Amino acid sequence: MRIDAHHHLWNYSAEEYGWISDSMPALKHNFTPADLKPLLKKSSLDGCVAVQARSSLQENDFLLEQAKQNPFIKAVVGWVDLTQADAAPTLARYSEHEVFKGIRHILQGETDDAYCLRPDFNRGLSLLHDFGLTYDILIRHHQLPNAIKMVDRHPNQVFILDHLAKPEIKSTTPDPGWVKNIKNLARRGHVFCKISGLVTEVPTGMRWSPDLLRPYFEVALEAFSPQRLMFGSDWPVALLRCNYQDWFQTVSDFTTQLTPSEQQSLFGHNAVRAYGIS
Repeated sequence: MRIDAHHHLWNYSAEEYGWISDSMPALKHNFTPADLKPLLKKSSLDGCVAVQARSSLQENDFLLEQAKQNPFIKAVVGWVDLTQADAAPTLARYSEHEVFKGIRHILQGETDDAYCLRPDFNRGLSLLHDFGLTYDILIRHHQLPNAIKMVDRHPNQVFILDHLAKPEIKSTTPDPGWVKNIKNLARRGHVFCKISGLVTEVPTGMRWSPDLLRPYFEVALEAFSPQRLMFGSDWPVALLRCNYQDWFQTVSDFTTQLTPSEQQSLFGHNAVRAYGIS
């Protein structure tokens, strides 16, 4: 099974998606499974993982309904307020849905970089393993040290790092601090990583290219190995800089040196394994 491990869906409204600013007109539209399906087919992908874009239980219900109507959506990563004392019943309710595979909190949007170390947040995070749920880590590069501390508190929890922790991409030489932290995080065998979201980390006004991004991929490949990396499109957010096929082809070109088995892992098997997709 070949999988796009990271995409979003929404029926756009300014009220529900306030993070989509006026500088992002390409995203101020509805993006539906009907829009995504032909893109998957063109890239010979069999399915995908729908990831939350709103911090609400309504987002979970919306994505579950999309998955119910579209079987190619193999997994849903939703949101639950893990800081709440009654998080367990809510997690139990959603985990009853076979396609509901994980939780994500938009840590990159928290003003407190140590939010992921809060006792109440970690109490909720400690519940996920019992419900068979993964946790997607959405952070920026400077938050990696705290994320590593969080991961170390939960050695039995499957974590999946989104977008390589959004490195600062200004040249073909990755920041040494980011490289050090990525390698440190990758030493934890219960952490996977998504090759996604890189094009939108290239500064506005600077042209992105495969040559610019290749060194960042190579750092991740060395750190996590082909057995813990997974392809993700970050569609439709990636449309701010490139179309679906361009990003898929870029990652495909990055992996030509890998064996067929390693390519199979990166383009599907690792997502199946991490999320428990059947």
